[in-house]
Amino acid sequence: MTEPLIICENLVKIYSLHQEGGATVEVQALQGLDLTVDDGEMLGIVGASGSGKSTLLNVLGGLDRPTGGRALVSKKDLGRMSERALDEYRREQVGFVWQQGARNLIPYLTAAENIELPLTLSGQVGRSARARALELLELVDLRERMGHRMEELSGGEQQRVAIGIALANNPGLLLADEPTGELDTVTAQTVYDLLRDLNKRLGLTMVIVSHDPGIARHVDRVVQVRDGKLASETVRVQRSDGGEHHVELGVLDAAGRVQLPREYLEQFDIKRRVLIETTREGILIRKPDGSQHQGEHSSLSGGQVEVEEEAMQVPSGLSRFWESVRSVMRKGIGR
Repeated sequence: MTEPLIICENLVKIYSLHQEGGATVEVQALQGLDLTVDDGEMLGIVGASGSGKSTLLNVLGGLDRPTGGRALVSKKDLGRMSERALDEYRREQVGFVWQQGARNLIPYLTAAENIELPLTLSGQVGRSARARALELLELVDLRERMGHRMEELSGGEQQRVAIGIALANNPGLLLADEPTGELDTVTAQTVYDLLRDLNKRLGLTMVIVSHDPGIARHVDRVVQVRDGKLASETVRVQRSDGGEHHVELGVLDAAGRVQLPREYLEQFDIKRRVLIETTREGILIRKPDGSQHQGEHSSLSGGQVEVEEEAMQVPSGLSRFWESVRSVMRKGIGR
């Protein structure tokens, strides 16, 4: 079995923010995130603002160093690389596409000149640079617009130029942060179609951050980041009639924890502690005071459960599990 292109293990990223008066506050953007991405996979990452998804993209792109854990891309440990090695990694192995056009494009240059610029900076000049720029414009279906400046292009066309720029260094990994965030639905569809086409034609691994809940229609797999950790994964499942549908699954991290959505906790009024029981179907999680009515529970077939502020482990081995349950019940834990 081929090793994944991207491996994140217990990934942590802490930012120090300086406030007025000289005080410093630490913000933990990633809190032990685990993730693997296969070579050639097209992965979507979703999550609320501040969940850590853009921080994850910055770490994978070599723009931020992890505070703890490991982030490996093509077996390279990004946290242990020198500054020079990181520069080479960003320049030679990664392509970036941003939501804001100002981060991708220079407005007074034409489409062809925008793509030629990174080629020139990498030492490719003259006819070879122009030929490569035209090849990339052809790849993103914009060759006929090669002489147009950015103000003469639509938003979708500008993003196509940005994708062409991202491909200029022939990367193995394309990172896109909200590439359709400023586009209407129809135009966004054309951009996703282009990315999917490039993914198949070039065998290019893509990681796309988005707020769009419908991104699952365009990618191979979607993971949700919540509070700096991987919370769930949406995968395609084949139906018996030959069609397919999407199923959202809880994700166990390397320590065996799974996050429960806050709305589930609020729905069943679950606080910091829960009672855990095994059933034929899996593991039952419920309030320990027994006040809920029959059916007021949620079940997961996982090995460890995290309830927001606190994690409760399910020991390996059924006898050890029941020992822990009896111990909890003897202590009479409350809500």
